[in-house]
Amino acid sequence: MNPSSILKDVETIRKTAPLIHNITNYVVMNNSANALLALGASPVMAHAVPEVEEMVQIAGALVVNIGTLSDPWIEAMFKAAKKAKLRRIPIVIDPVGVGATQYRTTTARTLIETTAPSIIRGNGSEIMALCKQDIMTKGVDSTSASDQAIDSAKGLAREFDCVVCISGEIDYIVSKESIIQVKNGHAMMPSVTGLGCTATALCGAFAAINQEYDKAVAHAMAVMGIAGEMAAQNAQGPGSLQVNFIDALYQLSASHIEEFFKA
Repeated sequence: MNPSSILKDVETIRKTAPLIHNITNYVVMNNSANALLALGASPVMAHAVPEVEEMVQIAGALVVNIGTLSDPWIEAMFKAAKKAKLRRIPIVIDPVGVGATQYRTTTARTLIETTAPSIIRGNGSEIMALCKQDIMTKGVDSTSASDQAIDSAKGLAREFDCVVCISGEIDYIVSKESIIQVKNGHAMMPSVTGLGCTATALCGAFAAINQEYDKAVAHAMAVMGIAGEMAAQNAQGPGSLQVNFIDALYQLSASHIEEFFKA
């Protein structure tokens, strides 16, 4: 991964504006939609059971986030994922809070087993909980560092032939063939709720235009981190960081990527 490859994908997103269908949680809908728009993608937040299959039919990628679960939303997730699999568009799953309750753990595992997603993105505890029953999360927050989940990510990548992204101080993008590290980001970012969910949405945008999913995810996470560092320069705290982050995605240029990218 290098600055020019990141920029190429950003420019492709801005040129083609892929439609990213999100079935996501109440907490992050607005922020994730604004982030996708600022980057140059076209977001849609649609979770009604009668329309999800139609929406998937015109989408470039499907992002499924289990943050605020309910039985109707679960039905919509499975219907949308089944349709996306038939269309062979990328499916990105964010197993928010897996390990905290049996309800969400069972939902996430069954969804992954049923759909064999292209990409799974979560924090260290969530990725480990998908593999081990005895790993617990602290609500939706991680109790494990990202590097502790690498073996679990390797297992998921092999089992489901997918790319697994572990978010943390260092992000690890794990496939059957490789592990890519992304070192960009800022210490204030975990204080903004839902930025991990936003990262998942951006993974959908990059996967929609780059079928090398390990590289697509690495580029998405690098852009997240770079935008976070740009946003932190003039932020007074998490509130202004959140606003600045959207602006940073919109302003992101070749010179920003060259300046901030950490190899």
